[in-house]
Amino acid sequence: MSLQAGDALLVVDIQNDFCPGGALGVSAGDEVIPVLNRWIGEAGAKGVPIFATRDWHPADHISFRQRGGPWPPHCVQGTHGAEFHPDLRLPPDAQIVSKATTPDVESYSAFGDTDLVKRLRDAGVKRVWIGGLAQDYCVRYSSLDAIKQGFEVHVIVDATRAVNLSPEDGRHALQEIKRAGGILEEPAQR
Repeated sequence: MSLQAGDALLVVDIQNDFCPGGALGVSAGDEVIPVLNRWIGEAGAKGVPIFATRDWHPADHISFRQRGGPWPPHCVQGTHGAEFHPDLRLPPDAQIVSKATTPDVESYSAFGDTDLVKRLRDAGVKRVWIGGLAQDYCVRYSSLDAIKQGFEVHVIVDATRAVNLSPEDGRHALQEIKRAGGILEEPAQR
């Protein structure tokens, strides 16, 4: 790990509904938790701010099938499914970013209709290290938006898993992030 001053760790959507057994469980999604816990520990030891996003949908969110969206209801505000996975060790000072909170607006990105850019800039962040769920949706869009906002983006590849509605979606998402200027941090690189 190479976290330093000017960095932030962005932990994306490690919620019960996105882990195996959840309403929209990502295959092997819970396998990212030990990896992220190591990064969280490193960030805490180095004084690097930690931001944790969560889908925080109203019960009638536009992304749900009953409203014509592609997904089953998931991460509904105040439900067990919307809670962070119990094995995720977020410190008390982790900053929580709730996204996709408006019924008629879909937002996969941590930057969509949130104050995350302001929070990162206020903290003097230049580099954002990203891991979480899902690689081909919320990690992808959050990474691309962070790049567009001028942050140096490092995706912690072993700390993310894909939904893979099509078998190559995760790989394509990583390639897109890399083409946009993101850095893919593979385990052997650290």
